[in-house]
Amino acid sequence: MHIGIDKDTCIGAGQCALTAPGVFIQDDDGYSTLRPGREDGGGSALVREAARACPVGAITVSERVG
Repeated sequence: MHIGIDKDTCIGAGQCALTAPGVFIQDDDGYSTLRPGREDGGGSALVREAARACPVGAITVSERVG
């Protein structure tokens, strides 16, 4: 799984960190980032829900091929 966060779009609402706290955190400026070692989602079933919860659509989730 590949998780992308558009840093230019993110407004720091924190819905991703609330929805999937094992994968997403907020950096010192309040913007979304991935927890170290969780760049692939860590098998969390909540990653796609976190992407849907983002009010500005800054998170994309896609399957890695190959």
